[in-house]
Amino acid sequence: QLQLVESGGGLVQPGGSLRLSCAGSGFTSGHYAIGWFRQAPGKEREGVSCITSDSSTYYADSVKGRFTISRDNAKNSVYLQMNSLKPEDTAVYYCAAGPPIGAMCLLTRNVYPYWGQGTQVTVSS
Repeated sequence: QLQLVESGGGLVQPGGSLRLSCAGSGFTSGHYAIGWFRQAPGKEREGVSCITSDSSTYYADSVKGRFTISRDNAKNSVYLQMNSLKPEDTAVYYCAAGPPIGAMCLLTRNVYPYWGQGTQVTVSS
């Protein structure tokens, strides 16, 4: 059974950093595109970043230059390094897995059939 488990969330001050992890089991994550999404209270879930099976990366404009996605296929894991965090980054962060779409990945929810349970990130002083 394919499972994704996020970890690494927490409370951080504005300007701080967090590193989220997404650990996969029941499948070889290196064969899948992995996306990070977030959902703030009262808002739609939005795509943050994704990484292809050959490690091409894509970012939402709101996080470019601040967030970095990476993967370690030996550990069946994907990471999201978040720097220069802002209060507007506060949300539940989810990782998701989906089949490759050619040589790219998309920041749209409906191409990812497998989801983790989410981890809370709160940016506040």
